[in-house]
Amino acid sequence: MKYVDEFRDGELARQLADAINNEVNSDRQYRLMEFCGGHTHAIFRYGLPDLLPSNIKLIHGPGCPVCVLPIARLDMAMALAKQPDVILCTYGDMLRVPGSGRTSLLKIRAEGNDVRMVYSPADTIALAQQNPDKQVVFFAIGFETTTPPTAVVIEQASRLGLQNLTVFCNHVLTPAAMHGILHTEEGEQGVELDGFIGPAHVSTVIGSQPYEPFPKQYGKPVVIAGFEPLDVLQAILMLVKQLNEGRCVVENQFTRAVTATGNEKAKRITDQVLELRDSFEWRGLGFVPSSALQIREQYREFDAEVRFAERLKAHAEQIKLVPKDVKACECPQILRGVKNPRDCKLFDKPCTPDNPLGSCMVSSEGACAAYYQYGRALEA
Repeated sequence: MKYVDEFRDGELARQLADAINNEVNSDRQYRLMEFCGGHTHAIFRYGLPDLLPSNIKLIHGPGCPVCVLPIARLDMAMALAKQPDVILCTYGDMLRVPGSGRTSLLKIRAEGNDVRMVYSPADTIALAQQNPDKQVVFFAIGFETTTPPTAVVIEQASRLGLQNLTVFCNHVLTPAAMHGILHTEEGEQGVELDGFIGPAHVSTVIGSQPYEPFPKQYGKPVVIAGFEPLDVLQAILMLVKQLNEGRCVVENQFTRAVTATGNEKAKRITDQVLELRDSFEWRGLGFVPSSALQIREQYREFDAEVRFAERLKAHAEQIKLVPKDVKACECPQILRGVKNPRDCKLFDKPCTPDNPLGSCMVSSEGACAAYYQYGRALEA
């Protein structure tokens, strides 16, 4: 197939659904986690649960970069935005995520602070050049998909000698999050899984090889899938066949875009500029070792956490910054797959996309936003 409408063909979808129904064993459950929020939205947008047998349970994972950022890191970004000489830049979804006290970058901007939405990190280069009297800070978030552009900007800033551009780096790693999902501490509520629908965009960068430990170490098969409805259905069929046959390997359904080794050029620039953090906090998963990236020593002058260290410390002490989520919000449990959005008492009353009380309702990849946008029609 060459055209996008072919991947949304209703007749082909029914044929795949029939194949899945014929393949499943009625005496067992198939608990499959779609790690990526893009898959969650595709599943609900195209009504895929209605095509699947009842013993296939799709569990939503922490693959939404906006959702997994802990409130403490967002509060740090807002502290930077309040500095009189700072222009803070970030992606659109981050503007509305609630921080401590239900404030947000959007509200900070309404108070007169200079917070700007950018479509690409490269926009910050021109912004820094046009505003030499300002400190331009890029609030960088995202999984491996958005990491190489951030690395490119840092490398360009170094070559251009831009002394007024820094990056507040919050890039996180998909395989580490998958380990965090499967590894729970004693007394912590975990989620039972039989396999993963692997992310698409991330895998175009890192390839399929980084998922190989999951079949070997945990006995969980992984099938990398594209974002179209037929991609997801085919990936589910591939997982069901693996589980029925007792196989446990990494398979690649998204062969038109994903290779074993991924994008070597993107990985090379990322490795040149960024390095592993020892540990990083995730919303819902807590502190996960080796799960995020930081700016290497040779580029440390472009690290906002280094340049503004004293100001961030003074600001935290001044306002006694204590990160506080809305107590009733179930985002942490939803991100671990332990609960779904309808288990949250705030869902739809009063938490909505227009009045988000948690990060999962804000992002275009959040599970709560998917349930809200498409769930009612499915129920009706």
